[in-house]
Amino acid sequence: MNRIEIKKGGAKGHLSVVPHGFKAVADQPGMIEGYGSVFSNEDYYGDIVAPGAFTQSLMDWKQRGRLPNMLWQHDPGVPIGVWKEMRQDDIGLYCVGQLLLKVQAGQEAYEYALAGAVDGLSIGFETIERTWNSETETRTLTIIDLWEVSMATFPANDLARIDGVKAANSIKTIREFENWLRDEGGFSHDRAKAIASHGFKAAPNSRDENGGLSDVLGALRDVRNNLNSQP
Repeated sequence: MNRIEIKKGGAKGHLSVVPHGFKAVADQPGMIEGYGSVFSNEDYYGDIVAPGAFTQSLMDWKQRGRLPNMLWQHDPGVPIGVWKEMRQDDIGLYCVGQLLLKVQAGQEAYEYALAGAVDGLSIGFETIERTWNSETETRTLTIIDLWEVSMATFPANDLARIDGVKAANSIKTIREFENWLRDEGGFSHDRAKAIASHGFKAAPNSRDENGGLSDVLGALRDVRNNLNSQP
């Protein structure tokens, strides 16, 4: 989570960079999801975001009928997509968005994400309220005015990263499916090969439909159970 903080009174902001996981998942090309900010975790600058710090800001954005911008590396001149959902949970600020694949910057960001070259999410914000712990020399940000959430190369809190890049509709062959199972599903080479040989053929037409790989994954549940029952 690269974090740009602008202090009250117009003081010059600084760029902090924070990370949870930007990896490939299934179904809708260009969709990304992950944590833009992680609660109760000290970043490289000694800042801690308190649980619920985004409550007021998210309410304000909801009243406007939109969400903060999705930018590339906090550059206001390079929007790369649209955030579709933002919510707070026990971990932090969870974001789901769509990269603009017909825009060069969005397509490039997507390719970086798929390759794992860029897997960080980062917030641009203004601190509204904070507390200071002189013993630990840390600041706890209790109320934050959220401006934007960017894809970032170096997230300051090593926990704010992209959990998913939905790209499975690009899988067209059994070999690609097998590689996906190994790389993203964590299956061994032999198990991925066995699943691919059964599961890829289980729904031959569904890969080109709206359900995409989710239909195939449904068929894989039966395949997995059959494989687990084998000696």
